[in-house]
Amino acid sequence: MGVVHLARNEVTGDRVALKILRPQIVGDEEGRRRLAREVSSLRRVHSRWVAEIVDADPWGPVPYVVMRYVPGRSLHDEVAEEGPVRGRDLHWLARCLLDAVAAVHEGGVLHRDVKPSNVIMEGRTPVLIDFGLARVADDPRITHTGWLLGTPGYLPPEILRGDDATPASDVHSWAATVAFAATGRPPYGKGPSAAIMDRARRGEHDLAGIEPDLRRVLDAALSPDPALRPTVTELRAWLRHPGRPLPGRTAERPPPRPDVPEAAGAPRTLTILESEDATLQEPEGLDEVPAGSTAGERARRFVLAAGLATLVGVGFAAFPWSTGAVVLVLVALLRGLSLAGSVHGERRELRGARWYDGPRLVVGTPWHLVRSLPSTVVLVLWAGGLAVAAGLLCYAVAAGTTVTLLACGLTFAVMLACGPGGSRVRGPVGALLRPAARTGRRWCVALLVLAGIAAYLGVRLHGGVDWTPAGGPPLSGLG
Repeated sequence: MGVVHLARNEVTGDRVALKILRPQIVGDEEGRRRLAREVSSLRRVHSRWVAEIVDADPWGPVPYVVMRYVPGRSLHDEVAEEGPVRGRDLHWLARCLLDAVAAVHEGGVLHRDVKPSNVIMEGRTPVLIDFGLARVADDPRITHTGWLLGTPGYLPPEILRGDDATPASDVHSWAATVAFAATGRPPYGKGPSAAIMDRARRGEHDLAGIEPDLRRVLDAALSPDPALRPTVTELRAWLRHPGRPLPGRTAERPPPRPDVPEAAGAPRTLTILESEDATLQEPEGLDEVPAGSTAGERARRFVLAAGLATLVGVGFAAFPWSTGAVVLVLVALLRGLSLAGSVHGERRELRGARWYDGPRLVVGTPWHLVRSLPSTVVLVLWAGGLAVAAGLLCYAVAAGTTVTLLACGLTFAVMLACGPGGSRVRGPVGALLRPAARTGRRWCVALLVLAGIAAYLGVRLHGGVDWTPAGGPPLSGLG
């Protein structure tokens, strides 16, 4: 619908979000009148959970809307970085987001585009943005056959069938957004837009991993039939007293219809018009996010990762050549296996599981190991260059051989995870560390194992650096 800029109010000095609307949205007098009417309604929406409209000028040379600026990352980015939301934080997010939807409805408008990228996390509190603006763009000039406003996976089925939006439509999008926050994956999966929208029309959502009570509520709210969804009032009452049944709403739904006919005039080939940048594009990639998001678990995972990097550094100090060879082999294997796993997952997302997926993965893995070698070489050279730089700094301050090797090894390990293509190292390593960090007992055991190995290497280091299989340090024969 437009381009958003961070601006500053010259009078108050407050930062604001300035949205410049595209000409195709309000390109004529009728469109500007629609925007003026909508802004008048939106000014009645006041909630701490909503980024309210501060100012607007539908009649200026360039129409714009100014909204309260909310510092923070979108829910999509927050989940991608920190993992799914769990426990009390999840219930708090669901309640606040539902209160935001209720505030929008009480103002006499619908949001129509509730999704993770339209929820900004101000700390642990969600703030809904772009409320009502999707309705401004509901214009025959834009939503003609072949166009559709919204993001597949969060659009309710009735919109996909060409019906008008209702408050139940925002309930569906709210539930889909909460499901993403709870699991780290879109409720209707990934893949081509047509496949995602077909699952939405059939009600084939994935809520695995969500606590049973909340899962039942989200399942009811994601019903393909708007009449079977609980109302905002019912949902708010349930979220304040979790566990009690939703009146007349949580009974088992009938199986989805095998085929939902499209309404007359509904789009057949749907292209997505994203409200963030008004460009025609495929829906944003909501990649699956690994489980585990509590602060304690993240801290334990960080300590284990730091311990692993330190172990590599100690290994370099004790056995430079041997440790370097082992690390290089492991990096090549991890990156190759990560690539093979990604290709395997993408294939299954696009056309579903097949009986031969396992054998195909095994047979294709050697090829993916070879494919990953060029980028592995680039990553190793990059990390190696920085490790050499760390060694030169140690040499400049007259550090001893042991300290220099330790610094080089530690730098090499960290840069392998942070360099170009390092995500294919971090991913598999993270998959190994997450189970170990899930509980305090497992974490202590893993930490003791790392400490034991480090202690053994430290004892060996007292006897001097072991340059096996080489006879000495690099360039030692040049003197």
